[in-house]
Amino acid sequence: MTSRPLRAVTVLAAAAALSVTASTASAASAHASRDTDRRTPRIVTAWAGAWNGTDPRALGALFTADGTYTDEAIAVTFRGREEISGWKARADSLIVNVHVTVRATRVEGDRVTVRAVYSGHLKGAPKPFAVPMTTVLDLDAHHCRIESDQDHYSLATVLSQSGLPADWTPPTG
Repeated sequence: MTSRPLRAVTVLAAAAALSVTASTASAASAHASRDTDRRTPRIVTAWAGAWNGTDPRALGALFTADGTYTDEAIAVTFRGREEISGWKARADSLIVNVHVTVRATRVEGDRVTVRAVYSGHLKGAPKPFAVPMTTVLDLDAHHCRIESDQDHYSLATVLSQSGLPADWTPPTG
C-alpha cells in the first residue's frame, strides 16, 4: 500500500523536474540566440553585406586607410581601400553570385572571429560551391573600421565542389 503513493510522488516529482528542465533549456536557448544576435557587431553585418553586394567600393570603405585583406587560401594580401575594392571587383568578375552567410561570431576585444559559408559559382565551372570559412577581423579602437581581415577556407574544396581540377587557375584579365 505504501509503494503506490510513493510511486505516484516519484512520478509527479520526475514530471515536475522534467518540466522545469525543459522550460529552463528553452529559456537558455532563447537567451543564447539573443546574445548571438546582440553580439554580432555591425561591422560584421556590413562586411557580409559588402561581399553580397555589387559595389566593390563598399568592401574597401569598411577598412582603415592602411587596412589589409588576406585571402589565406590563395596566399594574397591587399593593402588599402583601393586594393581591397579591386579584390572584390576581381572576385565578382570570377564568381557569379558570390555570397557570404554569417553563421556565428565571437568578439574578443578588438578581434572578431566570424564563422561563415562562402558560396558562389566560378565562371565556367560545371557546379556552384559552398564551403565553410573562418574570418578573423581586427578592428580599430572604435570598432567601426577593419584594420585586418584574414579569410581561411579550403581552395581545394572550392575547386572540387565546382567540378574543376585541383590545378585550375582563373583566367587572367
